Amino acid sequence: MTSGRLVLRPHEPVAERVLLPADPGRALRLAQQLIDGPKMLNHHRGLWGYTGPAADGRPLTIQSTGLGGPSAATVVAELVGLGARRLIRVGTADAPAGGAAPGTLVIAEGVLARDGASRALGAGGPDRTLLEALRTAAGPGARSALVASIDLLPEHDPAAARACVEDGAHAVDLTSAAVLAAAARHGAAAACVLGISGVLASGDARLDQAAIEEVEAELGRVAAAALSDAPAAAA
Repeated sequence: MTSGRLVLRPHEPVAERVLLPADPGRALRLAQQLIDGPKMLNHHRGLWGYTGPAADGRPLTIQSTGLGGPSAATVVAELVGLGARRLIRVGTADAPAGGAAPGTLVIAEGVLARDGASRALGAGGPDRTLLEALRTAAGPGARSALVASIDLLPEHDPAAARACVEDGAHAVDLTSAAVLAAAARHGAAAACVLGISGVLASGDARLDQAAIEEVEAELGRVAAAALSDAPAAAA
């Protein structure tokens, strides 16, 4: 890729281990919580990213992916090209009625690729070492379950979300499948941990911003601990 086509224009080195929130604001908040003296890695295209030493003293990058599969897949590909080897998506998702309650953490033990980006790349699954590290870090309060990714927010395509639930998905988002597929395509290890922020087909059953920020802090804690405990991938 030429410099004119890069989505990321890093000002600092990319760490071997990376957290991937979709939201730039979430990337900033997690960087303030998890990195000692975070330095801005990227601001090109509004995709804020930060890097610096984590609590264990080793480098950690936190890079927003933007909303949806195409942006996430591109960011993952470029991060791997810049040295990332272990990546964990930390984001939010909706659960079916009667499923995981808002605020619950769901670790993706598999993913239904119902979005165009991941299908184009060839679907990928979570790295088993990172998956087990997430389960250990999250503890018994989290669920390990099948999740699904679609192209549009569930409120804009309820039929697609409903079909995913009928096929066994316990959470639906826009991004996880593309992160896993892009990482697999480029030879990196990846996993996903999601916080349930709402209930499908129920606009009232949704966390407010303060509650979402509490959930995202726990997502960051769990993912950073998993990256600290899981062995580094071979270069």
